[in-house]
Amino acid sequence: MSKVKRLIESYGRFIALPWRGDAAAAQRVIFCVYPETEELRVRANLGELELVTRQHSHDWIPFDLTDTFALWMGEQKYAIAYFKSPSKLSTVIHRYLDWLEARFITELSSEGVGDHHVIALYGVGSLFGLLKVKEVVDRLAPHVPGRLVVLFPGSFENNNYRLLDGYDGWNYLATPITADGAR
Repeated sequence: MSKVKRLIESYGRFIALPWRGDAAAAQRVIFCVYPETEELRVRANLGELELVTRQHSHDWIPFDLTDTFALWMGEQKYAIAYFKSPSKLSTVIHRYLDWLEARFITELSSEGVGDHHVIALYGVGSLFGLLKVKEVVDRLAPHVPGRLVVLFPGSFENNNYRLLDGYDGWNYLATPITADGAR
């Protein structure tokens, strides 16, 4: 069985467990961790993750980060200057995170999200070199009354997450799920 199929099975077993209503925002986050080489297969199987989620009486809302930086950059008055001198972007990249949070809140409010919803955050590899996934999750998780599932192309070892195996890892309170099961 492929790693992606095993990941989906592990996710299904975990999402079937009863949810505690008093969990803090960081404890409601689930990281589905898979090798970055499996990104396309995971995206091709988003429908299967949705199906598994709905089979356990939870609603599913996907939120794709892939094109968000390009959309944000397109709205910037000085976009051309940032392309000419990318180092200037470091002074305003926090605005991208603010924009991302506002967009996320708008989408959730239009969907009428409740505590039975799973919000699937994917395309996190597109944050590489721009924002840390931890910063994004810390900002978005408090807006999710149900569960925030982060589809994470990278690794999880010794309680450390590493995006695309490129950054030094960071600890996070989220529940990690891998092809080998929830940890």
